[in-house]
Amino acid sequence: MKDLVEVIARSLVDCPDEVVVTEEENEKSKVISLKVASDDMGKVIGKQGRVAKAIRTVVKAAASKEDKKVIVEILNDNE
Repeated sequence: MKDLVEVIARSLVDCPDEVVVTEEENEKSKVISLKVASDDMGKVIGKQGRVAKAIRTVVKAAASKEDKKVIVEILNDNE
């Protein structure tokens, strides 16, 4: 899942070298944190959050084989 989010994010942003994806996993869920440069936040979120929703939908579909909930968090580079 981490690689999938990273590939999608790198293709969307202007500074692909600043994309950082981390993954934390526990018994029932997996949290994927995506950090991008502050200039690229709008590209990853999209108008009215449509791009972010699409990323989450693709990850959820890819994770359907696993019996875990996947949460994608989009963080600013400053956090």
